[in-house]
Amino acid sequence: MQEFDFLVIGSGSGLDVANAMAGRGNSVAVVEEGRLGGTCLNRGCIPSKQLLYHAEVLETIEGADAFEIEAEVTDIDFAEIVRKVNDDVAGSSDSIRRGLESSNSHDLFSGTGRFVDDRTVEIVDGDDEGATLRADTVLVATGTRPSVPPIDGIDGVDYLTSTEALQLETAPDRLVIVGGGYIAAELGHFFGTFGTDVRIVGRREHLLPEADAEVGEAFTDRYADRFDVYTGYEAVAAEEADGEVTVEARPYPEADSVRAGDEPVGPPEEAEPVTVAGDELLVAAGRRPNTDSLNLDATGVETDADGFVETDEYLQTDAEGVWALGDVVGEYLLKHSANHEAKAVVRNLLSDEPEPVDYSAMPFAVFASPEVAGVGAREQDLREADIEYATNTYAYEETARGSAMGAEGFVKVLIDLDGNIQGCHIIGPEASNLIEEVVVAMTAGSGTVADIRDAVHIHPALSEVVDRAFSGQFSRGGGHDHGHHHHG
Repeated sequence: MQEFDFLVIGSGSGLDVANAMAGRGNSVAVVEEGRLGGTCLNRGCIPSKQLLYHAEVLETIEGADAFEIEAEVTDIDFAEIVRKVNDDVAGSSDSIRRGLESSNSHDLFSGTGRFVDDRTVEIVDGDDEGATLRADTVLVATGTRPSVPPIDGIDGVDYLTSTEALQLETAPDRLVIVGGGYIAAELGHFFGTFGTDVRIVGRREHLLPEADAEVGEAFTDRYADRFDVYTGYEAVAAEEADGEVTVEARPYPEADSVRAGDEPVGPPEEAEPVTVAGDELLVAAGRRPNTDSLNLDATGVETDADGFVETDEYLQTDAEGVWALGDVVGEYLLKHSANHEAKAVVRNLLSDEPEPVDYSAMPFAVFASPEVAGVGAREQDLREADIEYATNTYAYEETARGSAMGAEGFVKVLIDLDGNIQGCHIIGPEASNLIEEVVVAMTAGSGTVADIRDAVHIHPALSEVVDRAFSGQFSRGGGHDHGHHHHG
């Protein structure tokens, strides 16, 4: 039995806490079964956004004729793009390992951590199999993995998840994607830009169901122009024969409407089943928590129906001295949320007065084409809660810079009747950057429209589209009026 002050299982954002504890003189154990750095670095945001930037460059070149520039792409070394990105990621992961191995205050254990009791963990599998560790404080930060829905015959299909898709050295000719969320959207964009014929099957009535509905609809319309989009369809069966994968999908009864290809079909009961075929199948149907191998039954740690760890508002579990953060707590499955939670855990471990985690202005972004970002309440949330609100929408093309770019898209603002910002949703170029001004206003400012209106916006920068959306004429309780805009 080896004793430590602090032990973390998982080396993603949990490492932030481990480093902070080590920096204050605590003995620290880090348990990791795979590559160091967690999902984000190894098989998530970092490789995907690097790959997506290559797609952005290609898309820019291919769209050059709209700007009276004739350009031609003579060669694309797809395999080299993927290899370079994966080498870069592996290098970063190796450097984290070297840092931990050379540290006097960290001990790294390779293998799967399994609880023996509340604060005792044994290592199974891996290089350090058989080690038993005990600590005063334990942090569960084991993250999530791709979830595979119960599709008939799926086990007989050599399907991909996001992990494998990010390592494909040849773009498939035809790719079927099951799932309509941001991973499906981003990977569909990546492969589609590099020439793959993409078919997307999603259960909800539009893609990006986590986004504001108006943004999700606009996004789905744009994707339906690029790809074969089947929304409101649930994949029920899959088979593979002669190198071809076939997916059978049926209208999903809980969807409001169904779309097959370019046009919405109507309610699910009026739609027919469809068969969608391709050379590769990518399952991008959500994530499931890595709690099943932890043997949490040996502890007081509680999980919810889906297996995510239950914590209080300070991120402490039901077991004394056991904390949890990141994707495994299932609050927001986003790296910046996990980093934000790590700061909170450090603060709460070191202070006498714990503070709840503040999730109030947690933004998200989808690095697809078009880009999507949002923060705060969605219009459907305000309607469901029967809260009075006002909204305004402003189109990119109505600004000087947006017009110069030939940009499509809009910024949509939701406020309460006192002018407090409830939410902001953006679809269009640089959405992930443009949302940040609103996040800062909601977090560090007064959180009202005045924060944005009173700040001088550079003319003619793209940020004017945010300024105009906040400064225009709001309409009560909804309304989708894209018409009356003031030109500056």
